[in-house]
Amino acid sequence: MSDYFTAIFLGIVEGLTEFIPVSSTGHLILATELSGADPQEWAMFNVVIQLGAILAVVYQYWGTFWGAGMGVLRGEREGLLFARNLILAFLPSAVLGLMLHEQFEAMLGNPQIVPWTLILGGIAILGIERWSKPEGEHGVADLPIVTVLGVGLAQCLAMVPGVSRSGATIMGALAMGVNRKTAAEFSFFLAVPTMIGASGLEIATKYDTLMAGSARVGWDDIALGFVVSFIVALLVIRAFVAFVGRSGFAPFAWYRIVAGSAVLAWFAFA
Repeated sequence: MSDYFTAIFLGIVEGLTEFIPVSSTGHLILATELSGADPQEWAMFNVVIQLGAILAVVYQYWGTFWGAGMGVLRGEREGLLFARNLILAFLPSAVLGLMLHEQFEAMLGNPQIVPWTLILGGIAILGIERWSKPEGEHGVADLPIVTVLGVGLAQCLAMVPGVSRSGATIMGALAMGVNRKTAAEFSFFLAVPTMIGASGLEIATKYDTLMAGSARVGWDDIALGFVVSFIVALLVIRAFVAFVGRSGFAPFAWYRIVAGSAVLAWFAFA
């Protein structure tokens, strides 16, 4: 598979999986393996193209972000609480990511981890879906600090490939009594600072290699994957909230269990 086709393929996988609880990182690792590409050479690409999917969130929820930003500048309560909750939820993964960046980066090249985390994550989703008790409708700005920090700590689990950042944050919110719609939207919003931070750190650590043109995967590949992931993610975001409102998260849990089992079988007989 040529590099451009690989970039398009991985961009589609990223856009499809970033905001649903199936693990975009895990799917990108497996998709890289399936395409025959070197996981280490494409590791940075797989992190940076997530910015394309994040841009889709900003585009879709531009009114919310603009309103919150203006609210912060004007000192309005709702805007300040929205910003406070995003910052507090972002901090745990930011601190842990900086402390253990090399260890987590090493996991990105290990596809053997992914099927197990897919299966275990699916089982966890089924359990939380069954026993969680949402406490009613409320927005992101109304979430209490304890809930926000709990979601932030849950997000740290997603540093392990296959866990799913969106899955960890949504399920963490549901387990703490947040309704499905708010849990999904908070996960979308929290993705913005989290993935900007992760991608920025990845670019900073490999900037010299990229600028020297010595990397196998260059800026043109990254730009192509970025655009593809943006377009696909935008379509997914628009359908996801409506889908979970009707069907919940159990379909994604069963998908994880089946997909993880299939990958284990593939590894066993490959």
